[in-house]
Amino acid sequence: WMLRSAWLAQELLTTFESDLESVTLKPSRVRPGGVFDIHVDGQQIWSRKTEGRFPEAKEVKQRIRDIIDPDRGLGHSDVKVVDAEFESEG
Repeated sequence: WMLRSAWLAQELLTTFESDLESVTLKPSRVRPGGVFDIHVDGQQIWSRKTEGRFPEAKEVKQRIRDIIDPDRGLGHSDVKVVDAEFESEG
């Protein structure tokens, strides 16, 4: 998970470059498979153990944005996928 974590950290630093003070990666020796938790201002916004999976960058960006700047747009990360069946009915 370390490479994916590093990529996600880079994504967050790029998206929120003037808003984030730091992104910290700490290796875990606690659980087999590692620990992947994300905290913003002391609030846990993601836990791989709780969610049962690694997050998509879009999910993390939206959760961070909702805490630090709810009115901020995230461009393509905010675009909702339109259900093709619904679109064909309209």
